[in-house]
Amino acid sequence: MRHPLLPAVVDLVQRAGAATLPFWRQELAVTTKADASPVTAADLAAHRLLAEGLAQLEAGIPVLSEEACETPLAERRRWSRWWLVDPLDGTKEFIAGSREFTVNVALIEAGRVVFGVVGVPAEGLCFYGGAGLGAWRRSASDLAPIGVRLAPAEAFTVVASRRHSSPAQERLLNGLAERFGDLALAGVGSSLKFCLLAEGAADCYPRLAPTSQWDTAAAQGVLEGAGGEVLDLHGAPLAYTARADFLNPHFLALPQAAPWREELLQLALALD
Repeated sequence: MRHPLLPAVVDLVQRAGAATLPFWRQELAVTTKADASPVTAADLAAHRLLAEGLAQLEAGIPVLSEEACETPLAERRRWSRWWLVDPLDGTKEFIAGSREFTVNVALIEAGRVVFGVVGVPAEGLCFYGGAGLGAWRRSASDLAPIGVRLAPAEAFTVVASRRHSSPAQERLLNGLAERFGDLALAGVGSSLKFCLLAEGAADCYPRLAPTSQWDTAAAQGVLEGAGGEVLDLHGAPLAYTARADFLNPHFLALPQAAPWREELLQLALALD
């Protein structure tokens, strides 16, 4: 099953990724935004391409991008369907010359992700999918369906951010280690954390540190299409309702049918 807009968005994300590459590993002017996050010409080039391209796909679907998020809350509350865009997720990785940066687009309807597309320009990869649609990993030479794993291949593998942790997250990891033994930690940047779960290369991604809606929506769509889910610490699906600050609650990303799901939720609830 495919959504009629999905193929065009996959193509658009790949073109936006290509627009970032001339700036990658080059000398860059970096501007600091009001929230202290960096922005570069690569972010803005991808933003312009995505904003213009999405506006042409279907009239009447507004676009909310990290690089253009000034739309008043009162107006956003009237949106029933909208595009949520992070033109370049992992800007710090991009500036450092890492390959771990992504281009992200999600279609949101009634607060839920319909589908998401995650492009990985430096690797020539694209992940995409949505709940009820399936999920795929596309390269220049291959297109393959992907899915979560329900049991660890060897050690229980937790995806952990290289840049962001918290005392609560460390306590959760300690609780998982008591349950599963020594953990394997997979450190990766940007929305690739969700994609590791979606393709069955990791078991859990707990995030008990700040994220914004555009950081997570596209990759959440991929993970949901692959048989995963993203829950807040009370077990409710991570939703995308209009709010003033764009911040997500803390969350857990995991396989939906994992036999250890309830144990993880109990560990997380004890931290809340």
